[in-house]
Amino acid sequence: EVQLVESGGGLVQAGGSLILSCAASGFASDDYVVGWFRQAPGKEREGVSSISLSYNKTKYADSVKGRFTISTDNAKRTVYLSMNRLRPEDTAHYYCAATWGLVATLWLREFRHWGQGTPVTVSS
Repeated sequence: EVQLVESGGGLVQAGGSLILSCAASGFASDDYVVGWFRQAPGKEREGVSSISLSYNKTKYADSVKGRFTISTDNAKRTVYLSMNRLRPEDTAHYYCAATWGLVATLWLREFRHWGQGTPVTVSS
């Protein structure tokens, strides 16, 4: 059974940085895509970034390109989201999700497994 546990959220001032972690277990191989999604109050959940573990290819939403970086540890079982130059509009509950596959995607419906999320609040 795939399990995902997020950590690292918190309160930060605008312009600051945070690193989110997603600890994954239950992957039978590296043929998985792990993504970060976020949902702000009153808004739909949206894709932020994803990475294909097999090919180490990444994908980013336009709103975070150049500010956020997705990466993994050597074992490819912890996925990080490094968030820099944070803005108040980045405030949301951030979720880690995973799906079997080889191509990084931000298509929410592709992801079968979800963590509980971690909150990020950026103050102005």
